[in-house]
Amino acid sequence: MTRADRPRVFSACGREWDLLAEVFAPVYSPSTNVALEFLDLGEKQGRYRRDSFLEIGCGAGVIAVMAALSGCERVVASDINPWAVENAAVNAGRHGMRGRVRTVHGDMFSGIDAGERFDTVFWSSNYVRGPEGYEYKTLHEAAYVDIGYRAHRAYIAEAPRRVAEGGSALLHFSSRGDLPELHRIAEEYGRELRTIRSMEVHEGEYGDDVVEHLLLEITPAAVGAE
Repeated sequence: MTRADRPRVFSACGREWDLLAEVFAPVYSPSTNVALEFLDLGEKQGRYRRDSFLEIGCGAGVIAVMAALSGCERVVASDINPWAVENAAVNAGRHGMRGRVRTVHGDMFSGIDAGERFDTVFWSSNYVRGPEGYEYKTLHEAAYVDIGYRAHRAYIAEAPRRVAEGGSALLHFSSRGDLPELHRIAEEYGRELRTIRSMEVHEGEYGDDVVEHLLLEITPAAVGAE
């Protein structure tokens, strides 16, 4: 957030995007590009797009706006960070998608009407698990760190309830996170996690770390499953 080279405008998907203060900067992490590839949002027929798309933790709005640009009629972009909500709205306007992208300020699903359903519910999560008792110094930290996996608990429990018939509740996770704990949480809430796509990415300042990115689908556990 405090880097001297942090841009006010950045490039992604062959387009220019505004970046406001206190908002996750996609230029310093591969996660946004990985998510776009997982969702095939650069193509006319996105794999998980269809007619309605909800993004939790929208950040600067790249994924949500690209969903709209790829043909999705109803997109909701939600974030706990008010700067991110404003940023997503600015970028929706910048690319002529204000009529398709609705921005919402809320913690997880708190800003979404309880009866609203979506073909795709997606979250590129803050997969680094923070210890209990840790306190965020800025809202920006919430884009990277989830204290005690509280946000992951909320998403795993609620996301499948927000999906329209035949739709998908998706979670973008990483090997930097605690995958065994995530599966334990899913079991606790009667959910199953299925890896539907994965990608190894060289990360770190010199690209020495190989990190596996995962696209997980969350479904109710099968009745009678042990």
